[in-house]
Amino acid sequence: MSVKTALRVIEIIETYARERRALPLSELARLLGVPVSSCLALIRTLVDLGYLYETGRRQGYYPTGRLLAMAQRIARADPVLDRVYPSLVELRDATQETVVFGKLSEGRVVYLDVLDSPHTIRYAPVAGEFRELHANSLGKALLSMLDPDARHALLGRRPLTRHNERTLTTPAALDADLELSRQRGWFMNLGESIPDICAIAWPVTLSGEVYAISVGGPVYRIEPQQQEYARILRAACTALEQRG
Repeated sequence: MSVKTALRVIEIIETYARERRALPLSELARLLGVPVSSCLALIRTLVDLGYLYETGRRQGYYPTGRLLAMAQRIARADPVLDRVYPSLVELRDATQETVVFGKLSEGRVVYLDVLDSPHTIRYAPVAGEFRELHANSLGKALLSMLDPDARHALLGRRPLTRHNERTLTTPAALDADLELSRQRGWFMNLGESIPDICAIAWPVTLSGEVYAISVGGPVYRIEPQQQEYARILRAACTALEQRG
C-alpha cells in the first residue's frame, strides 16, 4: 500500500468521525477532495475487509463495529497506557477535570490519551492531537526536561505562534516561565492557546522515557484550585515513577 493510499484511508476514518452519518460515495469523494473513481476503489476494499457496509441502496456507507473492535484490542495492549491508565482515572475522579497524557513527538506534543471531565462545560481535546510546545502545559513540562541547548534548538525549528496576548513567543520568556514553574511545582497554560481554558502539568519518567500529565478545564474552575490540583498531580506522577 502506498503512503498516499494509507493517508487516504486515515482521512476516510477521520471524515466519518467528524460527520457521524452514512455518506454516499459522491459526497465522501467531495469531502475527501478526490475523484469518485479513486474513492470507489478504497470503499470497495474497506467493504470487502469488513470495515464499511452499505446502509441501504443509494443511502451511503458507514463503518462497522470491526474498526472499534480493532481499536479497542490495540488500546488494551498498549504497554505504556496500560500502566498509567488507573492513575489517570484516579486523577480525573479526584479533580473532576479533563486529564491528558502526552509525549514529545516531532517537535510537538502528541496527546496519547484523554480522560474527559464529567462536567458539561469542559476542556475536550482528542487523543492523537498535536499541540505546539510553547503554548501548552504539557509542552512546557516536557521542555523543562531538556537541557537549555536542546530546548532552544527545538524551539528554533519554527516561529513560536502568537495565539493571543498571553502567548509566550520568545525563548527568553519561555525560559523564565519554566524556571518559575519549577519553583512553584507546576507548569501552566493560562489561556495562552485557547481563551478561557487553563491547564496545569507535570512531567513523569517511565522506563527512561519522558511523558507528562495535565489537568485542564475552564479558567474559572482550574485557577482557584491550581495548588491543590498540582499537589495531587505531582503525587500521581511520583507514584507512577516509583512503581517503575
